[in-house]
Amino acid sequence: MADGSGAATIRTTCPYCGVGCGVSGAAGESRTLAVAGDRAHPANAGRLCSKGAALGATVGLEGRLLNPMIGDREVSWKQATALVARRFRETIARHGPDSVAFYVSGQLLTEDYYAANKLMKGFIGSGNIDTNSRLCMASAVAAHKQAFGADLVPGCYEDLDLADLVVFSGHNAAWTHPVLFRRMEAARARGQKHVVIDPRRTDTAEGADLHLPLAPQMDVRLWNGLLADLIRRGAIDRAYIDSHVNGFAAVEAALAEVDQSPTAVAADCGLALADLNTFYDLFAATSRTVSLFSMGANQSAQGVAKGLAILNVHLATGRIGKPGACPFSITGQPNAMGGRETGGMANTLAGHMDFAPEDRDRVARFWGAPDTARAPGLKAVEMFEAIHDGRIKAVWIMATNPAVSLPDTGRVREALARCPFVAVSDCVADGDTLRHAHVKLPALAWGEKNGTVTNSERCISRQRPLFAAPAQARADWRIIADVAAAMGFADGFSWPDASAVFREWTRLTAYENGGRLLDLSGLKGLSRPAYDALEPVQWPVHAPGRGTPRLFTDGRFQTADGRSRMIPVRAAGPASAVDGVYPMSLNTGRIRDQWHTMTRTGLAPDLCRHAPEPFVEIHPRDAAPLGVTEGALARVTTARGESVAVARLTDRQRRGSLFLPMHWSDAFAPAGRSNGLIAPNLDPVSGQPEFKHTPARIRPWRETWKGFLLTAEPLVAGMPAEVIWRRIPQTACQQYEIAGRGDEAERDAVRKLAGRGARGEALVYEDARAGSIRLAWVAGDRLTRVLFMTTSGTLPPRDWLIDLFEAPMPPQARATLLFGRPPGPVVDAGPMVCVCLKVGARAIDAAIASGAGSPDAIGAVTGAGTNCGSCRPELARMIADKREPAHAV
Repeated sequence: MADGSGAATIRTTCPYCGVGCGVSGAAGESRTLAVAGDRAHPANAGRLCSKGAALGATVGLEGRLLNPMIGDREVSWKQATALVARRFRETIARHGPDSVAFYVSGQLLTEDYYAANKLMKGFIGSGNIDTNSRLCMASAVAAHKQAFGADLVPGCYEDLDLADLVVFSGHNAAWTHPVLFRRMEAARARGQKHVVIDPRRTDTAEGADLHLPLAPQMDVRLWNGLLADLIRRGAIDRAYIDSHVNGFAAVEAALAEVDQSPTAVAADCGLALADLNTFYDLFAATSRTVSLFSMGANQSAQGVAKGLAILNVHLATGRIGKPGACPFSITGQPNAMGGRETGGMANTLAGHMDFAPEDRDRVARFWGAPDTARAPGLKAVEMFEAIHDGRIKAVWIMATNPAVSLPDTGRVREALARCPFVAVSDCVADGDTLRHAHVKLPALAWGEKNGTVTNSERCISRQRPLFAAPAQARADWRIIADVAAAMGFADGFSWPDASAVFREWTRLTAYENGGRLLDLSGLKGLSRPAYDALEPVQWPVHAPGRGTPRLFTDGRFQTADGRSRMIPVRAAGPASAVDGVYPMSLNTGRIRDQWHTMTRTGLAPDLCRHAPEPFVEIHPRDAAPLGVTEGALARVTTARGESVAVARLTDRQRRGSLFLPMHWSDAFAPAGRSNGLIAPNLDPVSGQPEFKHTPARIRPWRETWKGFLLTAEPLVAGMPAEVIWRRIPQTACQQYEIAGRGDEAERDAVRKLAGRGARGEALVYEDARAGSIRLAWVAGDRLTRVLFMTTSGTLPPRDWLIDLFEAPMPPQARATLLFGRPPGPVVDAGPMVCVCLKVGARAIDAAIASGAGSPDAIGAVTGAGTNCGSCRPELARMIADKREPAHAV
């Protein structure tokens, strides 16, 4: 198939969230790429979010790791592979197999995951392989296993179309899974109700029928209270319980230990009694209910209990395995599910088999690996603690950035610095984690990879290459296989291509399968052409092309007796309580247009416009007595560290709480990193860290000067250590927002840095009394660099100056260059709302003022929301804000 330009169109899968959207890509010359949604893919039917729509801007080779490196030297693959193999062999020989570890990622393909797990657990003989999915979904996995007998997601996306009530529990779907959220628009139009359980009034909550702004860590109390209320009403399904559920009596007895009256539950949860009763009424009256739960539930020291509390309600009401009715854990990464299936987590073996002797022996026989691990390994946070204290002496990190993404990142960085041997496989040449690598192994990036991923509804989809592998970059599974061969395990890793890895993996799922629902026997005989042409299919797959949309439709579960299990769970307070020193609760999370640590999304300038720099949300009533003001820098401090971010005052934030996004890294805003503030408090079962509640305090940062630097080339290094800076990629330049608390010497250091290597004539304006300096460098008719700093004045909008970098500068622009504005009136677009079509808030406000009363009407006037639609919830919120007085606080 070809697009209008004649370029071949290839169907692949998006590399971002767990929705698993199909993408059609047409590669052009010089690695250009036109992308569109794949209309034939069942997950998205042609829709893409802002991130997916911008994939074409992320496939260039700038900043790529293209050759193996030992230290700072480029080497051959043979040299790099030999060194990794030798260091692992020697470490194992001296200290045993548990002295080495792999830390892997939901960005890997299933074939990559399978190879890594087979090498570590099967042939090295240690359980020490874990994945960054531990930070996202481990608690849901543990809850599924306890309740269903295995890590099984019962529902499918069609259930979201059919449900009459959708409960979002700790899930800001409008930002984190926007294509799924848009999928529900038709159901909303027919009357589907939405309830959002979230301490923040997110865009998902803003448009909901009911928002429950829950106090931190009160999820179990809320869901237990709901179950107790359903029992009181007689709204549970006794027949379903009698036939298909164990443990109901124990759960009922545990509920009776605590006052479950609506009044008591509402008080504990910090909710209005009327709102709580409305939730209870809606849930009791609506048989077709889907409860979506995600990071807000999972990323908690009580994550497993929260998941079980949700599952208990659905089991007690029989709302599972039926169209439009299920508990639904939504994954955050494109192949978190594939990693869970293949055994990428330290506490599972492979193919939904654990370390029970019969499971272990079965997998060992299949692999021909008598030394297969007999016990679970260390989970993510425990693994890096073991690196820190020297128990693990060699680690191989694949496709992830733990120096930014793990909690207590200061200690993680110490651990990596201490580790005798660190190998990193990645597609980028530099990064927070890569700086600790002794060996860097160049991996393929999205658009080059060839394999499969599994999305949140168990749908296996193909990622297909749009470009040839650049330079010496290789598939992760091949890198792993080459190292395995160099370690002496060639016979177990002699796959000729990705389809051979996939076939072996599918055969393992079918091997001696006495009832495991993870069964891909219908795919185990795929030829390479059939693998290349594989269409999306939901497992179990017992015959080619025949998937399974829903599980448990017959009421049978993967337990010894076929019955599900309700598990008593009890509400507990936060792992760390707020106090007089740290009186506020810090919540961290994702934003709409960024992904993880911005390695890919940071390459797309359009994705850096909606939220261009780190920010911290705080309620105005909390901010006022502290002197924290809108748009000024604020310092957020916890017992672990400090972060500096722009303050955003909003009544959408619950009083007593802060919200800080998690995406920024050393490459974009080293002082704005969030996870260095987070204590490694873990769920005792899942090992998942607590990212949603950390005691914190906030104060003004109180800069003495501020400024901005625009440069056609990124700065390599040299910013004074005390200066707070944030880099914002633009189409033709890099924007640095800067601020400091030092004296003139500090500002002079920044000025010297700005002038270093600058091309062209320097234009200068200084006002010593106002503490203002403005410099611009012009080479011919091209603007190459701009620096504005002030100690007391204001700074002009950056938009005009940024635009001047894109083309030859008009002659008249030079006259007003140091004023920072064009000749004539200045047009301020306001904050960017629609990044696809570059529509700012002021144009949208004007459309609303002119009578546009819906997102569609705004789109007709401005174009906003008419491309990917990710901004539509924000458009709806802006309309509501204009219509209604401020929310009660």
